[in-house]
Amino acid sequence: MRTLTATVAALTLAAGAVPAAAAARPGPPGTDGVWRMDGYGTVLVLGGGALQEYQTTSVSCLKGDTSRQTGPGTYAASDGSVLTVRTVHDRDHALLAADSSVGHRKLRRLSALPAACTRPAPTDPRAAFDVFWQTFQENYPFFAQKHIDWHAVRDRYRPLVRKDTTKDELFGILSRMVRPLYDAHVTVVDGDRRFGQVRPGTEKPGPGLDTKVKTFIEARDLKGASGRQDFGAGRITYADLPGDLGYLRISGFGGYAGKDAPYTAEQAELDRALNTVLTPGRTERLKGLVIDLRVNGGGHDSLGIRIAERLTDTPYTAYAKRARNDPADPTRHTRPEPVPVVPAGAPRYTGPVAVLTGGSTVSAGETFTQALMDRPGRTLRIGQPTQGVFSDVMERYLPGGLVFGLPNEEFLTRSGRTFDGTGIPPQLTEPVFTKEEFAKNRDSAFDAAVNLLSGRR
Repeated sequence: MRTLTATVAALTLAAGAVPAAAAARPGPPGTDGVWRMDGYGTVLVLGGGALQEYQTTSVSCLKGDTSRQTGPGTYAASDGSVLTVRTVHDRDHALLAADSSVGHRKLRRLSALPAACTRPAPTDPRAAFDVFWQTFQENYPFFAQKHIDWHAVRDRYRPLVRKDTTKDELFGILSRMVRPLYDAHVTVVDGDRRFGQVRPGTEKPGPGLDTKVKTFIEARDLKGASGRQDFGAGRITYADLPGDLGYLRISGFGGYAGKDAPYTAEQAELDRALNTVLTPGRTERLKGLVIDLRVNGGGHDSLGIRIAERLTDTPYTAYAKRARNDPADPTRHTRPEPVPVVPAGAPRYTGPVAVLTGGSTVSAGETFTQALMDRPGRTLRIGQPTQGVFSDVMERYLPGGLVFGLPNEEFLTRSGRTFDGTGIPPQLTEPVFTKEEFAKNRDSAFDAAVNLLSGRR
């Protein structure tokens, strides 16, 4: 659920709160009403044919996205995914899931919509600043890790915000506040203008870099390959390499089926690619598979799990997912939820895999890399550390029209380790698309993978 807007509510029910019956008209029994999400600063109102989000902090409540109801307990989100809400244990507890994401979000029924959500929100620049700062204060997990004193940041920048501060000026102030985080999942957006940055020493994946690298790989690495095919609007490439090796390049986990395509169409296009590539004959013949994620802009974690399910005959756990759930204590989290990899009911390749990564391996590209770490069988990571951002992105709205995003989750290994900030390290370090590599027509990581899978190294 990479951009589903959701945070943990720090609001308490106040005098004058609106009863749940008034907040949502009757509908299918069981889930209609007002719900608070554990760990994501969000209150949801279900009923009247819609799911309405409210984005909350201890100082604010702003109306968020609206999802249209499509069936009992199901809703169509604006990003093309399908949300499902079902009660568990009793009528006061429920789970929310998105078909485009992994894991679930716990909901607890409220007797009423918090009063702050029923009042007009202040719209002046100082109010916007306060919502921005408080949202990070209550949800961002990595201030200590990045040695950032967030209170000192507020003390420095809030005096710069006045009642007459323009939106352009506020955009600049907020961008400067979060610049030292160097977090690719932290963004500030004003219409077509967007602030965001990657870890120092890495390059943001984008169409220009992707085209450059793809052209280079096709001319050099795939020169002697056969059966080359593109899928998913060119974001997936497969080719047979000499020596009964396969090469699978994935530049993103989404964008396969065209603009505004529903998640089901994305999944269908991925399945078409996998079914074409992983035929019974090829899965039996291949002696090794190179999976190239070195330029991967992320997308849907669930698509990465879907690929992992075609690479094992044995069920295993990809990772466990948790989120901050105490606005006052950054060390407290939701209970980690294991994300399973279940062998697919289709031809599967279970032989040796070499995964190529680098600093331009971002987000879902990283969670897929992590999902292969405990894969049964031989799996080797080659290249450079990944970018270091794993969480779904909380998209938040501000009074005055600005939008921003931030992470609030961690993805845990079996030993409880996370790779936020530093990225997943390779087991074999090789240069990745450096100026020298391009100048000398070298691809050291690719060559190392081929040599290892061929038994030449």
